Amino acid sequence: MTKKTAVVICPGRGTYSKTELGYLHKFHQDKKEVIATIDHFRKQQSQTSVWDIDGREKFNLKEHIPGENSASLIYACSYCDFIDINQDEYEIVAITGNSMGWYIACACAGAVDPKNAINIINTMGSQMKNGLIGGQLVYPEVDENWNHSIELSQLIEKKLIEVNQLDQHEAYTSIYFGGLRVIGGNDLALRWLLKELPPVQDRFPFKLPGNAAFHTPLLEQTALKAQKELLPSLFQAPKIPIIDGQGKTWMPYSTNLTDLWKYTLGHQVHETYDFNKCIEVAIKEFAPDHLIITGPGMTLGGAVAQSLIKYNYKGLKSKNDFKNLQSDTPYVLAMGEPKQRELVL
Repeated sequence: MTKKTAVVICPGRGTYSKTELGYLHKFHQDKKEVIATIDHFRKQQSQTSVWDIDGREKFNLKEHIPGENSASLIYACSYCDFIDINQDEYEIVAITGNSMGWYIACACAGAVDPKNAINIINTMGSQMKNGLIGGQLVYPEVDENWNHSIELSQLIEKKLIEVNQLDQHEAYTSIYFGGLRVIGGNDLALRWLLKELPPVQDRFPFKLPGNAAFHTPLLEQTALKAQKELLPSLFQAPKIPIIDGQGKTWMPYSTNLTDLWKYTLGHQVHETYDFNKCIEVAIKEFAPDHLIITGPGMTLGGAVAQSLIKYNYKGLKSKNDFKNLQSDTPYVLAMGEPKQRELVL
């Protein structure tokens, strides 16, 4: 039997919310050993176990949103989902992720072992526990049919120029995220942009709760601090190719580990993350039969679909085209969606 090829996509912050509460308990009762590795590390840091946090009766913003908890929780869900992929049926040809999903992708690809992975993810997730540096807001670059809008893109660029001309205001493109632009900046700049960017599609612009200004120059000192805490020896050659936030592919037999460390704890932290480029490289260089999105949640699915439309992949030109593609035999398989999950297990 010929295996189907797949590129796996790992999620970033913001994918574990009220609807994902209990994800580990629902899907991963059989992964106690994997979760124990995560919780053993967190216990050494005097942190609550992800198993306990996931098992709460109610979603608590003060407990589930802060990075020191959400990063490890999302990692646990995503990594356990990755283990569940039926590799007798799917040949995983590459792995990528969005933002914090890059750390998870490194773990899934074997570029860091499970003990080192939780060290990196928990450490980076805890960088803001003493106070956020700036924040992030979201604004669209597509219309409601997911077609690119030149006018919206030009508006974003215009407002970024204007805000950075104001005294003590700083804002930058943080992530190119499908049809959305994630903007990171300091509080003054974000407040100005929230007023100056006109409301569109009934929900934009909006500020992401609990997020710092990652992938902007505001995080340069955070990156330097991380490099002192997390040494190059934590990394090893990936077993599966991984696509980073510049669209560069790190291959099993040609990866320079020092360069991988420098990127992960340097450029990846304080420079723009181009998730669209990740998807472009995935579909053009690896031409997989499927894209598999690990959980928790399904929020990454829209951004992936918008990226596919952007590159006119499989002739996709609109939101309806993507829905039609997904109707019979889905091309994008989101493990947070029960029916699609069954196709992956």
